[in-house]
Amino acid sequence: MNNPQEQKIDINLNEEVAKGTYSNLAIITHSEQEFILDFISMLPGMPKGNVNSRIIMTPLNAKRLLGALNDNVRKYEEKNGRIEDRSQGGVIPMMGGDGGLA
Repeated sequence: MNNPQEQKIDINLNEEVAKGTYSNLAIITHSEQEFILDFISMLPGMPKGNVNSRIIMTPLNAKRLLGALNDNVRKYEEKNGRIEDRSQGGVIPMMGGDGGLA
């Protein structure tokens, strides 16, 4: 039996967006009303990166994204093994904070 609150949604994914955009750095900032996620590509040895995409979302949707990411990482690790973070110095892959970097 289907949950009466379940809704089917129709999502269009155009060819350009389907190609995806590579990012190896994310900077996350927030205010009372929104979370801002900047996805950046940094090349080795280059002092400057480019913001490839900026996503702005409500705090509730940011929390839902966090839950979905946690769930997907858990499922990935169950199937493929633990993801090890071997970064040592250099560019910090993910940063966040209250209106700035942390």
